[in-house]
Order: sequence, then structure tokens, then C-alpha cells
Amino acid sequence: MPNKMKSKTILVTGGTGSFGNKFVSMSLKKFKKIIIFSRDELKQYEMEKKFDLKKNKNLRFFLGDIRDKDRLRFAFRDVDIVLHAAALKQVPRAEYNPIEYIKTNVLGAQNIIEASLETKVSKVIALSTDKAVSPINLYGATKLCSDKLFLAANNIKGNSNKIFSVLRYGNVTMSRGSVIPFFLKNKSDIYPVTDSKMTRFCITLEESVNAAHFVINNAVGGEVFVPKVPSYKILDLVKAINKNAKIKIMGVRPGEKLFEELISSNDSNSVFDSGEFYIVKSNIKKINKNYKEMPKIFSYTSDNNPYFYSINQLKKIILKTRQDE
Repeated sequence: MPNKMKSKTILVTGGTGSFGNKFVSMSLKKFKKIIIFSRDELKQYEMEKKFDLKKNKNLRFFLGDIRDKDRLRFAFRDVDIVLHAAALKQVPRAEYNPIEYIKTNVLGAQNIIEASLETKVSKVIALSTDKAVSPINLYGATKLCSDKLFLAANNIKGNSNKIFSVLRYGNVTMSRGSVIPFFLKNKSDIYPVTDSKMTRFCITLEESVNAAHFVINNAVGGEVFVPKVPSYKILDLVKAINKNAKIKIMGVRPGEKLFEELISSNDSNSVFDSGEFYIVKSNIKKINKNYKEMPKIFSYTSDNNPYFYSINQLKKIILKTRQDE
């Protein structure tokens, strides 16, 4: 990361989660100050002990909820960059508590935009999810709305140089509620699989933080960044965890897709390739001349990905991720 970031203050919403913890551990020397904004005082207390504020004097914690715009406006004073990771994410709970997800994921996003426009914040990067692409559940629909709000914010910033962009990737390896920790907790040789054809993208926490660093440095506003990462087959994952596994097909659950989708064919008329990332151009007036324009009929899904992890590679990733926890 360029040295110019060392003079910047960054605030991470929802920063006490897995991503926020990894971001802090990889970024403390890259920024002038890192502020963790979240509503969970216990997680903040635990994170303070983990990172030792006496040694890391450029780390701060701020209690608050993104539903509260006044609190956001107060927290954003003297902040240069906002990295928005706060969200309600559980698919089944979204179906049962829809308005709560709308208040946090949609109205909370708008609060961040308005608070940024009213303060000196110069750049906002919002983390998104594969579920925002062609959504089939409420959680995905709220994240699609959130993405649209952040991209459209570039239209209402006036003459300011503020930047609003989105970073989108699939489930993070070993994240809470994802399939790998679920399988690792399995005590028998019988593994429940929804469909034998299921595939998923594979991105580690470290890779997601590196992607955030890239977007912070390269965003011009109005684009969605999608990191290129390998896929894996669900059956290969089971074999990587237990070579003696017996598969029990359960059927696809409500709101679940066979394949993760990070770019739909509907967006294919505005996708560029930067090498490490696909970039979906929204309302950008200019694009880096080094970026390669993708074919007009193009989609990026976990099943049509040219890169797949082998069983042995999955074993190594799982082992390393568990060691890093």
C-alpha cells in the first residue's frame, strides 16, 4: 500500500467481526489511525485486549449503530476513509425478521452515505456479497439495495471529490455459518450435502483484506470490484475433510443457490478485467486504460470459473486457516 495511506484515518463499521479483526491485524502500520465502529461492547472489549491499546496507540473503538445517523456523523469527524462491513447476514433470520434487515442493511447504508456527505470523509468502500447478485432471498435483496445506494451516491456528491465504491466477494473460508466449519464439526462419517453439483468460491480472510487494500487504493467511484478467486466442488471439500465420508443428499434449502454468482450476464456489457479483479462499471465516466473490456456475454459464477482447487489444495487451505485462527 502506498505511503500516502499512512496519513489517513480509516473507520470500519461492524469492525469487531472476523473481517474487522483480520483487517486490524494486517493494517495497523498502514494507516495513521484505525477506528472500529460497532454496537457490541463485549466484542469491543475482547478486541481491545487482543490488540493491546498501549502498544497500538493508533487503534480506537467507537460504540454505535449504523441505524443512528447522528452517531455516525459524530464518529466520522476527522475520518478520511470509511470501510463499511456492518450488516445483518443470516439468510433464514432475514426471512423471519425482514424489517430489521431493511433497517440495518438498507437504511443503515443510506445513513452512512449521508453522514459521509456531511463530513470530511473522502472515500467509502462498502463490502458486498454474492447473494446481492440475482437475489433469491431477502438478505440478498437488501444487499443489492445497499450496493445500488452506494453506487448512486456518486451522483449526489456535488462538486466534491468523494468516492463511493463496492467490494463484492463470496463466503469467506471458515466464517461463521459457512459450510467448512459446519463440516469440521461433524462427528460422523455421514455428511449432509444439499446437491452433489454444488460449487462455491473460496476466499480467505487474508485475501479479503488484501482485496480491501486494493480497492481503497484504486477506486475512482461508481464501480464494483470482484476479486478473482478459485472455486471448489462441494464433494471435493467433503473428501478433503474426511476421505471416508458418506454423502447424504438433502436437497437445496430455501434461499440457497447451487452456484455462487458474483457477476451476472445482465452486467456483462460493463465488465472490465484489471488482472486480479473484475470491475463492474456503473456510472464511471472513465476507466483505467490498462483494464481489458470483457465480452458482452459474460458471467462470473463458481461453476464456470476456470480455476478450481484440488482436494489436496483444499486440505492445505483448511489447515492453514485453522492455524491462523
